[in-house]
Amino acid sequence: MIKSSKYLVLKELELFDCLDDRQLEQLSNQVQSKKISKGQFLFDHGDHISDVFIVINGSFKIGRYTSNDKTLIKEIAYKHELIGENFMAEQSYTKDFAQALEDTEVYSIPISFFKNLLERNATLCQGVTEILIRKMAQLESRMSNFVFKKAQSRIVDFLKDLAKHKGIRIGLDEVLVNHGLSHKEIAYITDTSRQTVARVLGDLKRQNIIHFSTRKPHKILIRSTLNLS
Repeated sequence: MIKSSKYLVLKELELFDCLDDRQLEQLSNQVQSKKISKGQFLFDHGDHISDVFIVINGSFKIGRYTSNDKTLIKEIAYKHELIGENFMAEQSYTKDFAQALEDTEVYSIPISFFKNLLERNATLCQGVTEILIRKMAQLESRMSNFVFKKAQSRIVDFLKDLAKHKGIRIGLDEVLVNHGLSHKEIAYITDTSRQTVARVLGDLKRQNIIHFSTRKPHKILIRSTLNLS
């Protein structure tokens, strides 16, 4: 029997390693593929929660609007990551937003089906729980870094993370990153200021550790990840 393209994609995802062929087939029949253009929202604050999403290609910034009309960037969701896993909190409406940083594709899974799948598969339930725990640990680490690490170290750590998830290797040790973020958004993620981000990136450029042009600042060439410090 010829399997659908959705089935083949889902079979490659580590999260669904625990599903047998029948369960994978059922899942592939439920998912819907969605294309989200750069800058568009997958969901926004106040939207009804009806699906959980898996990033198939591209990346999203996940954030929340604060009471003083500012934006808090909580995380960047990359390829094969789960978005909207807070459906387990029994909320009817999302408090977050997910905005595409580039042209993206996601698979949407109806929450009712996904919950039923979790109830029938303890290993999958454990996998989703581990994702939640890991994200909580990342937020805790971010708070710790804010207290104990200097601004430059937090920005450098962010560049290393970008290189790991979004980098395209060029030559022996150079990595090109097209992150799609403004200095202001990087500041939100690293808990710094826009001016500090501009200063640190400028210093790294003058030291020939990274390179970017003023016309395309969202593209950064990291000369050597080993020299990032």
